[in-house]
Amino acid sequence: MAIPYHPPVKRSVEIAGHKTSISLEPLFWDMLRHAALREGLPINALVARIDAERITSPTPPGLAGAIRIWLVTTATDQDADGVGAA
Repeated sequence: MAIPYHPPVKRSVEIAGHKTSISLEPLFWDMLRHAALREGLPINALVARIDAERITSPTPPGLAGAIRIWLVTTATDQDADGVGAA
């Protein structure tokens, strides 16, 4: 297993026709890619969905933070439901 501690990596995504850069650690990029596959969506579409959810929050975090929170919350929910259980 690769060491999970790595500086963030910046990548471009497109949300509603606008390009933006997001910096996430490789672990989160991997989790995002797997989540997009699981959801049957392109990464850009999943990021757009997360973005739309975050801006409805009374105190919205930045996009990168929202992605991390969404990924951890989703993984936690799946573990609680037994989806990720071995």
